[in-house]
Amino acid sequence: MATVGLINVNKPAGLTSRDVVDRVARVTGQKKAGHAGTLDPMATGVLVVCLGWCTRLIEYVQGRPKRYRATFVFGQSSPSDDRETEVTLAADLPHPTRAQIDRVLPEFQGEIMQRPPAYSALKINGKRAYHLARKGREVDLEPRPVHVYEQHVVRYDFPELVLDIACGQGTYVRSLGRDLAERLGTVALMSALERTSIGSFAVEEACPWAEVEREHILKWLSPPRRAIADMPTITVDDDDRAEIALGRPIISPPLEVWAHEYAALDAAGTLLGVMAPDQPGRLRVVRSFCVEPCS
Repeated sequence: MATVGLINVNKPAGLTSRDVVDRVARVTGQKKAGHAGTLDPMATGVLVVCLGWCTRLIEYVQGRPKRYRATFVFGQSSPSDDRETEVTLAADLPHPTRAQIDRVLPEFQGEIMQRPPAYSALKINGKRAYHLARKGREVDLEPRPVHVYEQHVVRYDFPELVLDIACGQGTYVRSLGRDLAERLGTVALMSALERTSIGSFAVEEACPWAEVEREHILKWLSPPRRAIADMPTITVDDDDRAEIALGRPIISPPLEVWAHEYAALDAAGTLLGVMAPDQPGRLRVVRSFCVEPCS
């Protein structure tokens, strides 16, 4: 049977997220695989690869808070807001002080409006923005709300600034550096990025790239339940399991807490599906994982 579960890979620089997924799929023998949140080739760190029917849990991992360590360089800019495109050196611009940075950073926390970079995977009339930008087309993306939970300075030695950033889905870290620099009256680009965590998946426990090999990879496999570890659970019996497998609602067992969604488990702790309150006293099926063996 092909491998089913999740593998937290420490992505090296120079590879695309698809490169990582393809390698993991090949060594595990699993044809169905996907990742929970793209990292650009220059970026490193946590990339959660979902195997088999666990690809249906990708959205839950993607929706968890993410933490990054980002390095920005003042006095440099580029069309992509990083070093993936031609870099322009700026002259006669202010050198921000640490006090100025500390004073301005809170303006970029909480829910903020952010303009995505032109070189992004967002679509404009069905085409990726970065494809249009590479062809020299003008790309003007509308600002959109994103959530930055916290950010603080790890190190500042002009022109280099290192920030620790915790943010929600859809946040472009490159844009945070660009906008912070603009607020300080200068320019900046991102020179390095490491995703240090996404939800409960941390870089310290990630599979090193050297161990993405057939003889090592399975020791890094996490069960499907890990994808929704913070979701409240309910335990159901065999009759309810059969109903969940058919996508039918079930009578709600006693609920210890109210939530939008619950992870349905059997007595052995096997993940059967994701349920949500429907009619009073009933739960409807959001996702059923009973068609195939669960773990």
